[in-house]
Amino acid sequence: MRISGVIRYVVLLITLLGTWFIMQTYFHHSWKSISLRSWLSATNKPSSEKLPQHKCGNQKSCPQNYFAFKIISGAANVVGPSICFDGLVLMSSVKNNIGRGLNIALVNDIKKLETFLQGIKHGTLVLTASYDDAATKMNDKVRAFFTELGSSHVSELGFRDNWVFLGAKGLMNKSPFEKHIKNDKETNKYEGWPELLEVEGCAPRKMD
Repeated sequence: MRISGVIRYVVLLITLLGTWFIMQTYFHHSWKSISLRSWLSATNKPSSEKLPQHKCGNQKSCPQNYFAFKIISGAANVVGPSICFDGLVLMSSVKNNIGRGLNIALVNDIKKLETFLQGIKHGTLVLTASYDDAATKMNDKVRAFFTELGSSHVSELGFRDNWVFLGAKGLMNKSPFEKHIKNDKETNKYEGWPELLEVEGCAPRKMD
């Protein structure tokens, strides 16, 4: 009888331990499931709470009397440049309207660059992005035109340099919207070409 009693106690103890283990496991996983659902519901905010999309994908929106823009140079001779103005992509590889050299976004379409630049009307904004090599065929007259548009770096532009620029005809001061990086084999990101450049911001509707 004593042995059978011990066996009963052992069976009872095993049963209690098994029940405790099952309950602990069930409630533990349930807590995890509830926590995961709560976490997901907290992170999946409604679309109305998502960050607003600014024009041209810029990091900030522009005041009422300013145009949003983004100019991205080409990367080596593989990835073409992109020019966006007031939320509209004017030039890009997708639109298939870019080419090696200077890519200039304006309303007019004139073949000769000098004639093109001379025909720009006072107050017109000029958005420019280089691709591959923009400097080799640039003469002093063309560089002078860009200087008049507010460029500080066009005179230094060399073979396969990258350059992005926004200026205006009749601008009295130098444009703050310009970046230039030299083609230097010691610092080039791509073999034979520097890294791409990007400039974005808000251009006033009237540039002085």
